[in-house]
Amino acid sequence: MVMRSSPLPRMSRRGRVTIGVLVGVFLLFTLLGWGVQAWTDWLWFDEVRYTQVFTGVLLTQVLLFLAVGLGMAAFVGGNLWLAYRLRPKLRPHSLEQATLERYRMLLTPRIGSWISLTAVVLGLFAGLSAQGRWTQWMLFRNGGDFGVKDPEFGIDVGFYVFQLPFWRYLLGVGFTAVVLALIGALALHYIFGGVRLQGVGDRMTGAARAHLSTLVAVFVLLKAVAYVLDRRAMLLEYNEGAKLYGAGYADVNALLPAKEILAYISVVVAIAIIVFSNAVMRNLVWPGISLALLGVSAVAIGGIYPWAVQTFEVKPSARDKEAPYIQRSIDATRAAFDISEVQTEGYAASNLVPPASLATDTSVVPNVRLLDPQLVSETYTQLQQVRGFYDFGPKLDIDRYSVENKTSDYVVGVREINYGELTDQQNNWINRHTVYTHGYGLVAAPANQVVCGGQPYFVSGFLGEKAEEACSSQAEQIPASQPRIYYGERMQADDYAIVGQTEEGKNAEFDRPTPTTGGEQYYTYTGEGGVEIGSFTRRLLYSIKEQETNFLLSEAVNENSKLLYVRNPRDRVEKVAPFLTLDGDPYPAVVGGKVQWIIDGYTTAATYPYAERINLQQETTDELTNRGTFQLARENVNYMRNSVKATVDAYDGTVRLYEFDDSDPVLKAWNKAFGGDLVLPKSAIPADLAAHFRYPADMFKVQRNLLTKFHVTNPGDFYSGQDFWQVPNVPDAPDSGQKQPPYYLFTQFPNQDAPRFQLTSAVTPNGRQNLAALISGSYVDGQPKLEVLELPDQTRVSGPVQVHQQMTNNATIRTELNLLSSNQAQVQYGNLLSLPFGNGMLYVEPVYVKSNQQDAYPLLQKVLLSYGDGGSYVVLANNVTDGIKQLVEQGKKAGQGTPPSSGTPPPSSGGTPTSPSPGATSAPPVSGELAAAAQRVQTAIAEVKAAQASGDFERYGRALKALDEAITAFQQAQQGATASVAPSGSPSATPSPSGG
Repeated sequence: MVMRSSPLPRMSRRGRVTIGVLVGVFLLFTLLGWGVQAWTDWLWFDEVRYTQVFTGVLLTQVLLFLAVGLGMAAFVGGNLWLAYRLRPKLRPHSLEQATLERYRMLLTPRIGSWISLTAVVLGLFAGLSAQGRWTQWMLFRNGGDFGVKDPEFGIDVGFYVFQLPFWRYLLGVGFTAVVLALIGALALHYIFGGVRLQGVGDRMTGAARAHLSTLVAVFVLLKAVAYVLDRRAMLLEYNEGAKLYGAGYADVNALLPAKEILAYISVVVAIAIIVFSNAVMRNLVWPGISLALLGVSAVAIGGIYPWAVQTFEVKPSARDKEAPYIQRSIDATRAAFDISEVQTEGYAASNLVPPASLATDTSVVPNVRLLDPQLVSETYTQLQQVRGFYDFGPKLDIDRYSVENKTSDYVVGVREINYGELTDQQNNWINRHTVYTHGYGLVAAPANQVVCGGQPYFVSGFLGEKAEEACSSQAEQIPASQPRIYYGERMQADDYAIVGQTEEGKNAEFDRPTPTTGGEQYYTYTGEGGVEIGSFTRRLLYSIKEQETNFLLSEAVNENSKLLYVRNPRDRVEKVAPFLTLDGDPYPAVVGGKVQWIIDGYTTAATYPYAERINLQQETTDELTNRGTFQLARENVNYMRNSVKATVDAYDGTVRLYEFDDSDPVLKAWNKAFGGDLVLPKSAIPADLAAHFRYPADMFKVQRNLLTKFHVTNPGDFYSGQDFWQVPNVPDAPDSGQKQPPYYLFTQFPNQDAPRFQLTSAVTPNGRQNLAALISGSYVDGQPKLEVLELPDQTRVSGPVQVHQQMTNNATIRTELNLLSSNQAQVQYGNLLSLPFGNGMLYVEPVYVKSNQQDAYPLLQKVLLSYGDGGSYVVLANNVTDGIKQLVEQGKKAGQGTPPSSGTPPPSSGGTPTSPSPGATSAPPVSGELAAAAQRVQTAIAEVKAAQASGDFERYGRALKALDEAITAFQQAQQGATASVAPSGSPSATPSPSGG
């Protein structure tokens, strides 16, 4: 006789009440927290007038939660209930069944509750997962066509960007639901005797076999659908053979047909499982064989065959086999990242001697930027801070303004409140949130001008009506009618401000100090922005949200009060447009008398067929990342557009989204998803705002990095990779591994009609340091334009790292730099600018000196300039004007056979090439071929001297070879001349390399 186990003991009434109370309290606080967050979010969105975003996202999340959650719960719960209903009424006696009896006694009385609880839990998790897919659903529902078809199937790219991600998600949900239902049903069938491991007779009842085999068949049918979608998704996979994304030769010719065959096999197997399990043989032998054959087919057809094609057919001639597919990847990448219309022009850079036109130039030289926005941030803070809690951040910004009918670039920054710098006495709740509420003024200085021993020449952002310092403009040159800064980059998440007059009508907010009297001025916010919190309900609401009782107790909060929060411009736009990826470098501008923050917004996708996939964080990280800029998230994308220009009013927080790329299908889909009027049309952009748009830095970095490879459009050359470029490291710290940031310049490049405000970067050949090309991005007639000046292969022109080393290692310059630095000071180098000029390269690098004393700030003391290949003509001057004069003088002396006077002192040992000395008899002037040959000799001698002084033996060897060739050419020209008198300047001997 088998003893029946007793059921589990029932919980006492007190225990049930305790658990009920605890669960109730937990749900109350959870729902209260969610309700408060939702309510305050609604109030915030209502303030910025973007409630359609709040309701659209929330409604979509709720619908997805309910649809997927209920679907998962119904499917799994239904199969569990079916498994219970199909249980056998009679079970053969066995030890196994006796053991399972206690579980049946536990489950049977409340089987409906147990099944419902399981279904609800699974549905809850599925729903929570689904609500995070709201972006995919919105694009799925509102996406259109790109007007571009993929090169393999001829399907519009819109299917891949808008449809495919959500279809794959639904397929994943289907697989999950079937697997969970199969596991649950199998467990219930086993517990209630439908599936047995012991005893006589069949191991599975007919009802259990039909139920379980049907679920397995559904799983196999879903696998057939997966094979169909996998065929499309192959155009997004990495092609190991070509080292690019997109289906390659083996994929197209072996794997694609294999997946089609496997899809048909899966359908046949699913039918076979149902038929053989229930209609013909009514056992699991043939269904098992069918599944095994499917697995073998997947390995053989989908794995071994493509591997064999790749190994034995593609690899031996990969260059030819993969060429068409490499071309597809090149074309798709250039289209997806908007670099297909790049204008590439050759630039010989063959002139190595400073031309005389440098001294008279009016487009490049006068606009050379000397102020480095990273270094002079400390200078701005010390000279324009006035109070310790004001801050300009670790990096300033570059913009351009027209002052007195002259356009030039300015280094700009806003004087913000930094709450972290408040003293202990100042840092109480009243002061932090009701008194110190805002900063004051946009401070600007011309980027090409310094005064008073190396200080910026401030022209705006003064705390009084006019500047008192002799080193600043006496009046506002960039006036702002409302200079107060309530919203800025220094604001953190908890830096909310409560504004509005006190009940007595007195101004309570600290406005600014008065430099002339030493007093202070106070102010009351009058802007439209902010959430009204005058009522008790609102104060209670935000008291709960911020967990701060002062909202209810403090007299500073009254019926006139408004609450300003989410005060960082980037966070503000991100909340309004959560579908955008925002540039890491917002910048302020005075537009229509108001200070506006301008933020570039990108639409991205990760499913553009054949396009290169990049990691945004990796591609945009350089020396300035997290130093006044924001680091982008680790998002993998293969499509990117600068589709939106967003603005945030620094005074009242007004957010506006302007369409910038009016042809972007992704932006059109998002705008449609939120009612069609979320983004203002491009025609609504004010002209004075558009005048301050600049080529976005992060977009430029991505495009620049891609162009280092994808400027090569021939698939054979791309496969060999011999003409690839790379972004150089920071010139003054190349061992740091940090990339040189691009720099904004107001300048004119060759083949440009006039100076432009453009973002520029130098690139070098892959694995080498000489200059390969200059890439610039600018706006022409309101449209973005990328241009590449490509230097010839094997050019002598040095790259940024080489130029900095050659300039700073020059003996004379090194001595002067050592004098500038000492135990009491340090030398800091600004942006190294590479400027094409006069068919050569002009390099400019400002030199700052910063004292080691407390609160010291960098001052511009010198300017390094170089022309040509970076080492022959080098000067360290007090300013650009003097430096240009010295370079031109060096060029003239070189033309006369005299070595450059600055930066090339005579070496201490022999082997130095000397200038050709004239003969005893005066010779007539030479002309034509002979004169050109003589000039070539002089240039070569100057190069030998410069190479010898630099200590670069490789360069010295090249210089000697070039000099030998020049002398040979000169002698040949001399022999061909009809002169009986030797020409003046004939070299007497070939220099010896011993002096190197």
